[in-house]
Amino acid sequence: MSSATPPHPFLLRALTVNTHKGFTLLNRRFVLPELRDAVRAVNADVVFLQEVQGEYNGAVGASWPQAPHYEFLADEIWPQFAYGRNAVYQGGDHGNAVLSKYPILRQINHDVSLPKHEARGLLHCVLDLPDRGEVHAISVHLGLAESHRRHQIELLCGIVSEEIPKPVPLLVAGDFNDWRNKAHQMLERCAGLQEVFVQAHGRAAKTFPARFPLLPLDRIYVRNARAHRPIALPRFPWSHLSDHAPLAAEIML
Repeated sequence: MSSATPPHPFLLRALTVNTHKGFTLLNRRFVLPELRDAVRAVNADVVFLQEVQGEYNGAVGASWPQAPHYEFLADEIWPQFAYGRNAVYQGGDHGNAVLSKYPILRQINHDVSLPKHEARGLLHCVLDLPDRGEVHAISVHLGLAESHRRHQIELLCGIVSEEIPKPVPLLVAGDFNDWRNKAHQMLERCAGLQEVFVQAHGRAAKTFPARFPLLPLDRIYVRNARAHRPIALPRFPWSHLSDHAPLAAEIML
């Protein structure tokens, strides 16, 4: 009895960027419209966002959009989007988001904050890709302290184990704040995840600060991918659009 013919390879382009709520380093200038142009130019199928503004009722300038920032960035390019609120404060909130060219079947936002520390979350979305079925995507923003990150990575591993079937493709991307490179081994051991830049170049990409990157804070991890490769993004204009440089990759499913 012959086995079923495997589906044709499906190429998915992913981008992750910490938007810094639309401001440059040290909040010197509001650049969200310019950031939207740069995000569009990558032509990603799925965009992972961190520190993206949701509601905001404070004083704003003329370039501040009326819609939440994730909707402004999605515009007409990404008809599907999900938002997970992490931090809530007087006048507004911010969190993680996923923008997708494909249907988002369901979403859940996992609060992984520790008491009396900065708000952090994992936004888990299930995408429906043509001829491929479900693909899981998690937008990540972890804590600044290593002990917090270790705990949050353990929670991420539990989510992967409990909510995502092992054969299903998985993308995990975002701001890990992991300058000591501790996450790779933990995520490969507990969840079978491989980091795209580590696999291609032997080390994680340096992304912070954006103008002169010294620390490898941002990541793109994959599981059940036939192949994957980093995409080189130009230093300009990205070095002036946030405090983090973005990462992009092509992933063959």
